[in-house]
Amino acid sequence: ASAMLYVSAKIGHLAHLPQGQPERSRRARSMVETMDAEGFGNCRNYYECEAVCPKEISHHFIGGMNRDFLKANLCAED
Repeated sequence: ASAMLYVSAKIGHLAHLPQGQPERSRRARSMVETMDAEGFGNCRNYYECEAVCPKEISHHFIGGMNRDFLKANLCAED
């Protein structure tokens, strides 16, 4: 689940940059699909990953990643 925390933080970071907006949906889908393909686990919402994270990344990023991923799948053109 720590991988999900890191991936969600990176997606959130890039989504807040103006130049990150055009690829936002594609990036969210791609990063989550790659994370799944590599066999990383999902967060169970117990927040253990946040408690032990050396960078103190908040679990709130996971919610943002899930929203971006859901929007990307609902609006998918392919």
